Amino acid sequence: MPRYDRKTNMKIHEYQAKNVLKKYGVAVPKGRIAFNPHEAEEAAKELGGAVVVKAQIHAGGRGKGGGVKLAKSPEEANKKAQEILGMRLVTHQTGPEGRIVKTVLVEEGMNIERELYLGIVIDRAISRTVIMASEAGGMDIEEVAASTPEKILKESIDPAVGVMPYQARRLAFALNLKPEMLRTAVPFIMNLYKAFEQEDCSLLEINPLVVTVDGRLLALDAKINFDDNAFYRHKETTELRDLDEEDPLEVDASRYNLNYIKLDGNIGCMVNGAGLAMATMDIIKLSGGEPANFLDVGGGANAEMVENAFRILLSDKHVQAVLINIFGGILRCDVLADWVVKAANKLNVKVPVVVRMEGTNVDQGKQILKESGLNFILANGMKDAAERVVASIRK
Repeated sequence: MPRYDRKTNMKIHEYQAKNVLKKYGVAVPKGRIAFNPHEAEEAAKELGGAVVVKAQIHAGGRGKGGGVKLAKSPEEANKKAQEILGMRLVTHQTGPEGRIVKTVLVEEGMNIERELYLGIVIDRAISRTVIMASEAGGMDIEEVAASTPEKILKESIDPAVGVMPYQARRLAFALNLKPEMLRTAVPFIMNLYKAFEQEDCSLLEINPLVVTVDGRLLALDAKINFDDNAFYRHKETTELRDLDEEDPLEVDASRYNLNYIKLDGNIGCMVNGAGLAMATMDIIKLSGGEPANFLDVGGGANAEMVENAFRILLSDKHVQAVLINIFGGILRCDVLADWVVKAANKLNVKVPVVVRMEGTNVDQGKQILKESGLNFILANGMKDAAERVVASIRK
């Protein structure tokens, strides 16, 4: 059965991630950001001439898409920046629409001996942070896990004590580092965990972690996602947000405290409660339809939120029908029905709207919808609602 998780993280650019890591003593290459070719050329001069010019977008696979280029001189860095800046970079994570590159990171060139992988995630099955290490650096870790899982070592961390030195040593040994590099690797791993914990990250990934010919251990690439539930502790983190890299509808929804994630389907969903929202999308899929979004208005919704939720749903040009699935507890069914009617009238809704309600004052809520003069389709239960909304599109 398909699952959809509520969005609980904020992405940042590679150069921003590296600035975060530097605060915790994690070694990264020397680099400068540039917004135009001239700045890229000047950065290359500062860094010694031979550099790497890297597109900054919120997606992986940039190299395969032409977003990472080597330059042997400042003049060539200027040329490579011209090629990258303004391009629509398409990777396996951007989708076919791609992303427009507005910034590049210019980094020192280096002789690389080995590429490794180091990552930290939350394993919800065991309710612990897990550090993963692998010699298969530079590759998609999901692909490695699927094809050669034995190449990944995992260390689960007790939140009461944090990462222990023996765990860091075990990870370093798993990477088959030379004995003289263990003194560097152990604090590197412990500092990485410190950054993850203190910054309230939901993901921290170094891919690749490189060993240079001259014996340095560096985070050549860095990906950090932050848990947005912890933003009240990190006001400065929200300043790193790049709205140009996010879906406009998701940005719009965040202004009204709506939990919205755009998907690729054609059935808009408005639900109160994250669990109910996920179950709603599941049953749409099982009924042969495709959800266009995750949208949780929450138990504390008001008329303005419902109106804006409707507006955002209908702003998606792919939406051909809407399913409203409400369990009336804190939010009573009659109150919500009144808000839905007013919003539908104001927005002049043209697509079919299927409503499934249960809970407090459900009969009054259904009566309000029936007497509205609008063509709401009332459903009995979730299965009936899903089948009706799918059928409304197929007519």
